[in-house]
Amino acid sequence: MEEEKSKVTLHGMWASTYSKRVEIALKLKGIPFKYVEEDLKNKSDSLIQLNPVHKKIPLLVHDGKPLAESQVILEYIDETWKNSPRLLPEDPYEKAQVRFWVSYIIQQVYEVFGRILFQEGKALAKSVEEAQERLRVLEEGLKKHFPNKILRENDDVGLLEIIIFTSFGAHKVYHEALGVEIIDPVDTPTLYNWIERLQELTVMKECEVPHDKLVTSIQNYRQEHLQKTANA
Repeated sequence: MEEEKSKVTLHGMWASTYSKRVEIALKLKGIPFKYVEEDLKNKSDSLIQLNPVHKKIPLLVHDGKPLAESQVILEYIDETWKNSPRLLPEDPYEKAQVRFWVSYIIQQVYEVFGRILFQEGKALAKSVEEAQERLRVLEEGLKKHFPNKILRENDDVGLLEIIIFTSFGAHKVYHEALGVEIIDPVDTPTLYNWIERLQELTVMKECEVPHDKLVTSIQNYRQEHLQKTANA
């Protein structure tokens, strides 16, 4: 299936934090795009043909040219559409700090969140404690490097805010679906307040996944995994 030329198409999945990152960036920049919802158990021929290496979402197609991997796509969007808001700061040091903390969230914190989804008992408790320890490191980083951050409107959002929102915006869903509380206003107040303010922004509300639908999806996904593990 050939993508339309001179247009932007995003192949994603409603519950994927990775495709949500790209969706938010496109909306922030005011870029019109066509959205294609993918069934990850029955991927479209277009997705497979245009992303033959990973065959995964998100996939962005611009002027018929496909781009894979959310981080690659986000930087491409920022370099191609230079209007406000810029996803990365112009100042080299500020840009380096944003990239560092984005990398920390993805590699150190979000990785633990993924494990929590499929654990029980002592293993679950240990991973929750580990996640909280890593979040405290992030808390100190936000206070030190972004002390005067303002989040009042869409133009205040950049790459770091997108990653924080898509990684942790659903932390209350984890509490309801799994019975664990990972982020609270006492232990990590700066991070908690960033999330609360981001959730009030128009662009985030437009991209927000329905709470009840996500709770059910996580519970079902977790149960399927635990059942497969028990039967292995």
